[in-house]
Amino acid sequence: MPVGPAPRVLLVTPEVFPLAKTGGLADVCAALPRALARRGADVRFLVPAYTRALDRVHAPRVAARLGPLLGVASAQLIQGAMPGSGLPVWLLDCPELYRRPGTLYQDPDGKDWPDNWQRFGLLAHAAARIALGEAQLDWQPEVVHCHDWHTGLAPYLIGRAAAPRPRTLFTVHNAAFQGNFPAEHAPHLGLPPEVLSPEAMEFWGQLSFLKAGVRYADRVNTVSPTYARELFTAEFGYGLEGLFRHRGSDFTGILNGIDTELWDPAADDGIAARFSADAPQGKADCKTALQAALHLARDPQAPLVAFASRITWQKMADVTLERLPALLAANSRLQFALLGTGERALERGFLALAPHYPGRVSVRIAYTEDEERRLQAGADVLLHGSRYEPCGLAHKIAMRYGALPVVRRTGGLADTVREGVNGFMFESTAGEDLQAAVARCLATYAQRPDAWRAMRDHAMCGDYSWEQPALEYLALYRAAPVIASAGSTSG
Repeated sequence: MPVGPAPRVLLVTPEVFPLAKTGGLADVCAALPRALARRGADVRFLVPAYTRALDRVHAPRVAARLGPLLGVASAQLIQGAMPGSGLPVWLLDCPELYRRPGTLYQDPDGKDWPDNWQRFGLLAHAAARIALGEAQLDWQPEVVHCHDWHTGLAPYLIGRAAAPRPRTLFTVHNAAFQGNFPAEHAPHLGLPPEVLSPEAMEFWGQLSFLKAGVRYADRVNTVSPTYARELFTAEFGYGLEGLFRHRGSDFTGILNGIDTELWDPAADDGIAARFSADAPQGKADCKTALQAALHLARDPQAPLVAFASRITWQKMADVTLERLPALLAANSRLQFALLGTGERALERGFLALAPHYPGRVSVRIAYTEDEERRLQAGADVLLHGSRYEPCGLAHKIAMRYGALPVVRRTGGLADTVREGVNGFMFESTAGEDLQAAVARCLATYAQRPDAWRAMRDHAMCGDYSWEQPALEYLALYRAAPVIASAGSTSG
């Protein structure tokens, strides 16, 4: 693996925990930089100044004024420190774009903000100004690490500048979400007409932020080795499989980790009792507490299966809902607990099912990290079927907390779960396959307690940290080409 001084890295992301979060992207963008910093990298963040981010950042102060940009009268960079890690962060402050109700990307009715093209186009332009030394700051990156479609224009904006310029890395977190917008917005984003061609950013008549990132970054990666290979196929590439293949050796997969300090049952004050593989008694205490909190029958021998995920088609929530009555009928002691939010019809389906199984089924249409901790700590099994899963974090948290995952063999799930060793797997999206895998799991739980304990110990002792992935990212930063001419990119 290449060695050398750790670089200065600007990490550009639409969300990072604890400033702003809608999903696993925020957790990744919080934990990876800490691991990089431990290896000597000088890592700084650029994130939109959402209201919650401004409320949570430490010691905020105005660091630079960007002036009129992309149709907004003014924008500025507010510098502060990340809670917990203390790493430097710039918040891109533009109140009319970022201080809004609803979620980070949607209005209170769950509809995408119609000006998301402008909101995240502005983020890319601000990243380019910092990268190219145009923001009048006392720091300039050697590498700009862009996360997900929201940052996809940044590699192009940086790449068209005269050399020398920073190297760029674009990380694809989920190729199904592409940031596709009407092509008419291109001039308002400061983009020339030539980008609206199939060889550039045009995608089925639209302007694609994701395609821009993949096309123009010096290096591209995604969040697991298996998902990287899957993106070469029509099933998973969502129309961009040819471009992924075109990037060739410039495109790799690095498996996400989890924050093993944040998710540690041996030191977790948010669960009923601490425990570890060497001292597992607290796991039983957590199960008892969870059963009481969820109004499930207090039965220490009942297998408790959790579903802790977005309630969506991607996560096979529809298949889980369809098969749950048969699973409950086949095992009279089986308990099922759901925590999450998602598609309204599926939410209603689970809520309607629960009253038919008092003491056996709990459905909580909500999500907080504290609730996930208690659920993972008390559950025996995590049911985590996915039609596709770039990496996944919930199943790693489950294994660390002694809940064995039942997963489909896809993406990062295939890279971390081994049948009969630390979990159970099924191949297809058919309900029969999911049901059969759960049946194998429950049979092992009931009939082979020694094997179950060995699997649980193996799962809990796995290395899910960011230490190895951080080394791989540092090597990728160093592998990106040194820019010797204006507009140079690879691939």
